Amino acid sequence: MADTATQMRREIEEIPDAVARLLDEGANDTRAVAAEIARRDPRFLISVARGSSDHACTYLKYASELLFGLPMASVGPSVASIYGAPLKANGTLCLAVSQSGQSPDIVDLARNTRESGAFTVAITNDTGAPLAGAASATLGLHAGPELSVAATKTFVTSLVAGLWLMAEWKRDKVLLEAIHALPEVLDRATRCDWSAVTEAITGDNLYTLGRGPSWAISNEAALKFKETCQIHAESYSSAEVLHGPVSIVGSGFPVIGFAAADKAEAALVEVAEGLAAKGARVFVTSDKVRKAERLDHVRSRHWLTDPIALIVSFYAMVEQVAVRRGIDPDAPRHLRKVTETR
Repeated sequence: MADTATQMRREIEEIPDAVARLLDEGANDTRAVAAEIARRDPRFLISVARGSSDHACTYLKYASELLFGLPMASVGPSVASIYGAPLKANGTLCLAVSQSGQSPDIVDLARNTRESGAFTVAITNDTGAPLAGAASATLGLHAGPELSVAATKTFVTSLVAGLWLMAEWKRDKVLLEAIHALPEVLDRATRCDWSAVTEAITGDNLYTLGRGPSWAISNEAALKFKETCQIHAESYSSAEVLHGPVSIVGSGFPVIGFAAADKAEAALVEVAEGLAAKGARVFVTSDKVRKAERLDHVRSRHWLTDPIALIVSFYAMVEQVAVRRGIDPDAPRHLRKVTETR
């Protein structure tokens, strides 16, 4: 019998093995780069990325600030590629994240930060790409070929690679144990039942919500709805959605809340319950909801790794939404696998 699964579906199911491969084959490089960062003792962090990779950097921003108290800011690639402005980056750590490592503006800014005194680390699935040559050091994702236009394996491995680097840098034993347990956790996450969400999404508009590290997951989810389903999804921090966007929420309006088992869970649930009371169809990855609907979810061994499991469960669902709408998620209209901007 012919395999009728989409390439995106196959790659989602490969995520646990891809993470296991990263943890096996990336160990020496990760520890060496972490040791060099610890030696340099950076004053703050900056990031260079676009699209899904930028969402990975948003997640790593929260990790940096929560683990080390070190601020992390995203720098617009046009600073280098369009404006040619030199940065004063001496004494900083720059994370340049790109699954392909090819976009000229990302490469230009990574080179700019390194030449301006930053220790620039490229995180990419192609260690022979131009980005690797522009950086001070490179961490490969070891995700294997990713053929579907929508990034799934490389997004998850970018999260793991960046968080693992920070855990090694901090020598956080509990977090390291949670990271190394992720392949089994993510395998279970691929099988979470989000069919109620699939059936609830009948229109072309919805919100996704997060708070803290999970806001990065909300951002990625909204992008994937646009990219693979042609749905206008907007991502908000649960703290921001009440400042205006709540006005368009009506009866049956779909909302997905991404909650981890962290200090932000209660705040996100409170907002979700309020939206449900206004008539929205609200789904949340939390056992604490009453008016909103609980989404099946897998908790990991650490609150910082919980969001990684959530995006894997989401990917498995959004691929089904695309298929139900008659859209090929492997080849979204107007898109290519590698987007090169200047």
